[in-house]
Order: sequence, then structure tokens, then C-alpha cells
Amino acid sequence: MHQQEIRLQSGTLWTRIKKTTEQALKSGALKSIPTEVEIIEQDGIKFVVRILENINRKKADQEKQDQKTAKTGKEFNPFLPYEEGLFVADISPTHVCILNKFNVVDYHFLIITRAFEPQESLLTLEDFTAMWACLAEFDGLVFYNGGKLAGASQPHKHLQIVPFTETDIPISPLLKTAKLENDLGTIPEFPFVHTFTTLELGESAEITFKKYHTLLQTLGIQPLENNMQSGAYNLLITREWMLIVPRQFEEFAEISVNSLGFAGALLVKNQQQIQLLKNISPIKLLSNVAFPKQQN
Repeated sequence: MHQQEIRLQSGTLWTRIKKTTEQALKSGALKSIPTEVEIIEQDGIKFVVRILENINRKKADQEKQDQKTAKTGKEFNPFLPYEEGLFVADISPTHVCILNKFNVVDYHFLIITRAFEPQESLLTLEDFTAMWACLAEFDGLVFYNGGKLAGASQPHKHLQIVPFTETDIPISPLLKTAKLENDLGTIPEFPFVHTFTTLELGESAEITFKKYHTLLQTLGIQPLENNMQSGAYNLLITREWMLIVPRQFEEFAEISVNSLGFAGALLVKNQQQIQLLKNISPIKLLSNVAFPKQQN
């Protein structure tokens, strides 16, 4: 495997993200969604729950997309072409970096493929090369919603990054309890099927790519024709670790869950949903959208 060219100039990404964010807010290209935040503590995790104050912006945009789809007969793709006002940087010959148009977390950005690849396809070496180019620039949490059942809202392949450090990630304390054997392990407090491994900042994309496939194989997720996945899953990556959780449902009790849910960050639509979440409990919510562990 040959090393892919990196077009991103070292030391510039964070500055570019902040500058593009400022400009995109002024122009209206970036439509941040305000939220209230509440903490729900359970089993050693301080779940960060964001309550949407106004989702009409995103609903209106989705309606426009649906209208375009109805007129053209083709599903609208906001990444082909992407909005120029959201463009941050070229990363490689295969990937670019753009802002997340409807962000609830500041400086949330996307790594998208230049050419269309399905969100239900497995990640490639080029995806990991682009990811490490960004993680080398600043500390963040990378996530990938592998398919609609995993919370993906767009069909065009995109990795996402939020600028969380380890101390910002609610599940971080539990990772210290992970039991590893041959570099693979699980987190005892997680009552759902998952697998976990460690990473090192500076390791090659090839090494991370192999670890990713080892985790998938452990979970029984196989590559199908055209590199499509055999099952939906959520992927979380930092400079230090990688976690994969297979999915069977997109939501439970009308509360949707994407990859960030398994990092301990959840999103609800209103006060009624946060009360429901408290009644259910965050861990039970995650267990119901994932696959519960088999009891011995």
C-alpha cells in the first residue's frame, strides 16, 4: 500500500475552521442550532444531553431537499457539490473538509469524499489517511454513522469530527476499565455488544485500517460486494482508542441515537423527551438500539 498525498498544510486546519466558521455565520451558510444542556449521571458516566430549542431550520432544509428529490427523481446530495461557504480545506486527492451546516457543537466539521461513496460502505485506507491528517492537527473525537440504522442522515460517505478532548468525552473514565487481550477488548460497564482497541498518535493509516477490520471481524460485520457493509454500526475514534458498536435500531421510544450517544452525548427534541430519557435511563436507551450482551 502506498502512502497517499496529504494536501492539508501542517498547522493550518484549526485556524481555517475558526475563520470559515466566522465567515459562514455572517453569510448564513452555517445554521447553528441552539441547545440547552443537561447532565444525567448513570453507572459512572455523566451523560451530556442536549435539548434542541429550535429544529425548524433543519426541518425546512430537509423539506427543500425532499422537493428537489421529487422534481428530479434523484436523491438530493448536499455534498455534491458542497456549499462553498462551508468549505474549510483540501485534505487529500480523495477528501475535503467542510463545516457541518446544522451544528449543535461549535466547530463540528465533516471529512467527505470528493466522489460519491455510499455511507453504508466500509471505510477505506484513504478515509483513515484523511482522518489522521486532521487528528494530527488537533485533539478531537471522530465518529462515523455506518448506515441509517446507525443514525446517518446523508447517503454520501462522511466522517465527522467534534473538537472534544479526552476529558470532554463522558465515557472516558470507563475506558480505563477496558479488558484487553491481543489488543482487543470490551468495557465491562457496557451491557451491549461492542469491541474496543487502543491507538497511538502518529501510527500509520495502514495500521489503523487493519485494526478497524479486526474489530469488524470480531463483531461479525463483513465486507460485501463493492465494499458494502453487512450490518450497521457506530464508530468512535480518538488519538488514543477506537470503539465499534453494531446497531439494530435507529431509535428507541422515538429518541434517535447516533455514534455520539455511545460516547455519552445524546440529543433530544424537547423537554418531554428528556423526561422520557430519565425514565428509561441512557444506558437502557443505548442497549435497545444496539445488541444487548448475551447473559452467561
